[in-house]
Amino acid sequence: MSGVTRRLFLGTVASGLLHAATPSTTRAKEVVAKTIHALGGDGFRQMMTRTETGRAYSFYREQITGLSYARIHTKYLSHSEAPIRMVQRQSFGKGGKEDTALLVTEKEIWNLSYKGAKAMASEKAAQFRESQFHDIFYILRMRLEEPNFVTEHHGQDVVENQPVEHLEFIDGENRSVSVWIHSSTLLPVKQAFKRWDPAINDRREEVTRYTKYRECGNGVMWPHDVQRERDKEKIYEMYAEKVVVGASLPDSMFELPPLATILK
Repeated sequence: MSGVTRRLFLGTVASGLLHAATPSTTRAKEVVAKTIHALGGDGFRQMMTRTETGRAYSFYREQITGLSYARIHTKYLSHSEAPIRMVQRQSFGKGGKEDTALLVTEKEIWNLSYKGAKAMASEKAAQFRESQFHDIFYILRMRLEEPNFVTEHHGQDVVENQPVEHLEFIDGENRSVSVWIHSSTLLPVKQAFKRWDPAINDRREEVTRYTKYRECGNGVMWPHDVQRERDKEKIYEMYAEKVVVGASLPDSMFELPPLATILK
């Protein structure tokens, strides 16, 4: 065996040992399988569209700073080469009108208003995508089969008076998110991850809580109350009055209007 061949062989063996099953990863796979089943099984894993309609609140220092009527349309992309295989349109406005919107395409993210379309700043767009990479529902729907994706079980615990299973998801680029799964319902109740914020030259902790699950079509269970906090301060809450899974959403909904004015 040549020196190069030997090094390749030893590297393959080491990689295999690194990703060999352990009691932690075996238990994690069991919990993940049960969680997917609780979320709707095949209905969840094959979910292609979802529309959430309700009230979105923004907060600053625990005080409400904004309230919008929101409609969040999401479509998953099975064959996309984009890092995030999902497009989304977040529409805001009363009475079914769209006064402003956030449009997430495969390549760019746009802020839309009556004035036109303005590309989101690269730093903000990167932050949005990082949030999606860490989102437990996106992970369970789209990321479990990625190379070098590992899930570990860190035992049982009690979080906010709820018995939970503590999981950690780690991808091939060393992104990590902790998720707490309710021991009885087997539905996600909380997730947390840390990200680097160049604006403050430090790490921030992003925490999201999920409650009020209801069936939304095709057997899919989805949280109707989602709350987010950053560094222990509440920053956002979405209370959905209605969630619909499986509705037909036209591709044009996730594209810039042909005659849109592009703002600098």
